[in-house]
Amino acid sequence: MPASRRHHRALAVFVHCLGILAAVPALPTVAPEPAAPEVTAPRAAAPPATAPRAAAAPPGVLRAAAATPTPTPTGTAATPAAPAPPPLVSPSVVVPTRGAASAVTVLVTPAGTPAPGYQVQVRNASSMAVATTVRQELPPGTSATWVTPGGRTSRSATTTEVTWQLRLPARSTTTLHTALTTAAPGRALSAPACAFAAGGDRPYDCATATWDRSPVPAAQATDAPAWRRPAALLAALAGVLLLTAAGLWWWQRRRRARATAGPTGPGAGSAGAGIRAAGAGTVYAGTGAGSAGMGAAAAPGGAGGPPRPVPPVAVGRRRRPPVWLVVGAAVAVLAGVVLAATVTATRRVAAIDTTKQPSSGAWVGTSTTGVVGVPLREQALEFTVYRVACPSTPSVAGRQCQATVGVRNLTPEQQTWHGEMQRAYLPGGTWVSVDEAATRLANQGRDVFGQPLAAGSRLVLPLVFTVDDGDRPEQLELRSGVFSAGVRVDVP
Repeated sequence: MPASRRHHRALAVFVHCLGILAAVPALPTVAPEPAAPEVTAPRAAAPPATAPRAAAAPPGVLRAAAATPTPTPTGTAATPAAPAPPPLVSPSVVVPTRGAASAVTVLVTPAGTPAPGYQVQVRNASSMAVATTVRQELPPGTSATWVTPGGRTSRSATTTEVTWQLRLPARSTTTLHTALTTAAPGRALSAPACAFAAGGDRPYDCATATWDRSPVPAAQATDAPAWRRPAALLAALAGVLLLTAAGLWWWQRRRRARATAGPTGPGAGSAGAGIRAAGAGTVYAGTGAGSAGMGAAAAPGGAGGPPRPVPPVAVGRRRRPPVWLVVGAAVAVLAGVVLAATVTATRRVAAIDTTKQPSSGAWVGTSTTGVVGVPLREQALEFTVYRVACPSTPSVAGRQCQATVGVRNLTPEQQTWHGEMQRAYLPGGTWVSVDEAATRLANQGRDVFGQPLAAGSRLVLPLVFTVDDGDRPEQLELRSGVFSAGVRVDVP
């Protein structure tokens, strides 16, 4: 073998052996099967005698032996360790938030009195007594004339609030009453009420009701004029087209009837003569044997006679509608289409509100504006702002205004909402988003935006907005997604 190949082969064998040696420690070690429990005492003491051999064994064998269960004493069976239960939900699966059922619930109903009034029912469904603080915010421009004993009325520069400190017995219902007076009678008034944890701002539940003494029946609502309703315009256009088609059919039928009847009356002969003179042709009786036969057949009794002309045949011609009728129908159709498009575009343009603040991504749905205590629905979610409270003394981080908001998912599928899209507009025209860190702290460490809302679920939670000193939000903008028009709530 040439020398150039011998040292190559030796090097290849050496490298191959190194690879085998490197792969041996990585092989999985197989633990020996545990021996059956011994019955006799002398054999039960055998494992200590084998300890020196185990000490002399390789490290891999030592690890395998340490992993094997130790034999139990005589007469007892080995109890295997219970395996750890698998997780109920995979970490990659996002579980939608449904909101735990609160032990304290609130129901507000308007009182059937001539003056504005409300009835607040606070129910404790738990098996133990609960201390709670009930706050009811009164509508702007109203004042309380009578409240259930124990209620304290507090008035600020912008709002008026009635507060009760209650201790609800187990499985009980407490009813509170509020009577108001207003300077504008006949106006619909909404007064939300919330039950909070005693000494805090964490809401158990909230509810609202609207008192309206003179509701307007739906039948008395005035509709838009007929010329501004697309359905009426389309119906009128269809009627015009139907009448035009009926007129054309009637006109065609009359023309065909006249053409089929032909000329009648005293001038019929002269009309026929005129047609023959125009070149219709005349057949005359000839002479000769052949013509004589023809003449005999033509004239009964063998008597000859004058030539008989062939009667003219009326040639029917297809009648076409006049040009003015076709052009008129086309103009009418075009005018109807242009009118419908113009009315639709005018309504779309008139629906644009130029006084609204600029909003990013408001493309789907129609934006709704309301006041505190009125449920407002947008594309997927229903928002209700029950209370907006700003402390009189700002903190180190700024003035934190807390809004108690109810969110209800009315769609048959889960919905996701984001803290960056919930905004508070300030008097200067600027806006701030939700302070997510402060909101998580107000919700006892729970990230309310981290999980989607389950279908049909409802949450009542506080949202915190950090504003500058001395500022108070004038309007809140709440929405489910980037492309949702959202709702706007005017803050008094």
